Amino acid sequence: MTTIRVVLAGLGNVGRGVLSILISQRDLLAARYGLEVLVVGASDSSGAALDPAGLDLGRLLALKSERGKVAEFPGGLPGLGGRHLIERARGDLLLEATPVNLQHGQPGLDTVRAALDHGMGCVLANKGPLALAYGELAAVSDLSDVDRPRLRFSACVGGALPTINLGRRDLAGARILGVEAMLNGTSQGILRAMEQGQGFAEALAEMQRRGIAETDPTLDVDGWDQAVKLVILANAVLGRPTVLGDLRVRGIREITRDDLAAAAARGERIVHLGRAERPAPTADWVLDVGPVSLPAAHPLARMGALEMGVIYRTDISGTLHATSEEGDAVPTAAAMLRDLIEISR
Repeated sequence: MTTIRVVLAGLGNVGRGVLSILISQRDLLAARYGLEVLVVGASDSSGAALDPAGLDLGRLLALKSERGKVAEFPGGLPGLGGRHLIERARGDLLLEATPVNLQHGQPGLDTVRAALDHGMGCVLANKGPLALAYGELAAVSDLSDVDRPRLRFSACVGGALPTINLGRRDLAGARILGVEAMLNGTSQGILRAMEQGQGFAEALAEMQRRGIAETDPTLDVDGWDQAVKLVILANAVLGRPTVLGDLRVRGIREITRDDLAAAAARGERIVHLGRAERPAPTADWVLDVGPVSLPAAHPLARMGALEMGVIYRTDISGTLHATSEEGDAVPTAAAMLRDLIEISR
């Protein structure tokens, strides 16, 4: 049996999902992979809890489900932040699921830096550090040198949808000619609900109730969540050093029910799309996020309200498209578990 000592930073919808699946999948992890996962440290905005023998996950999950604070957990440490938690917990792996911050990436960015500096592997669901410092983090991880700490982030680009794995692993040896992606469940859910007659505000409130919308919903509806995912994809899969300023970004606030009805009358559907295209084989990539009217038969136009999808066009592997249906934050947590298993093996 292999034991991996984990530090979990962030206990919002995704972090609580991680706790839940570590409980529900405990026997499967042991039987299938010979793996025991001990959460030796956990933190939220109130502080942290530590136990070298492993925290009681059921008790911690119950506390957070009742809107409690980690600092109130037995032995909790009020005010202890991510960097100091890394130093005290002495874990093998960081699971980073704090809220996305696109201004300065904190507190997640410094927590990831500290973990990599301590030789810990890192699994991210928080897109902020990668959007703002992909090159820096890649340079001190196994993305640049196989002997350095592992850095994985498949949860950041479509939840359980294996967007990064498809591009990096499954299209090995192929040239990617273009990418189309709908990777924001909130915008998809809102547009499809508006097609059924709901108003924008009502549809957004439902996405927040389900835990699908970001903590700051403007990231979703103004296109920045989708843009961040395209930035990560461009860096990690296309090999193009990319920052948010390289993209043209438009959201869905201006889309009306009349716009959606007019598209349907044309045999089309409006989808909030991220695209990476090259006007010529040697030209730079053109990166764009915004509403696009697609033919109804297009794979990304056929998706339901809870689906996300990606299409890769290649030179030798044909056109590959994949979708996932995710009704809450648990599949994103499952993607973190997927990365944890890969690192542990």
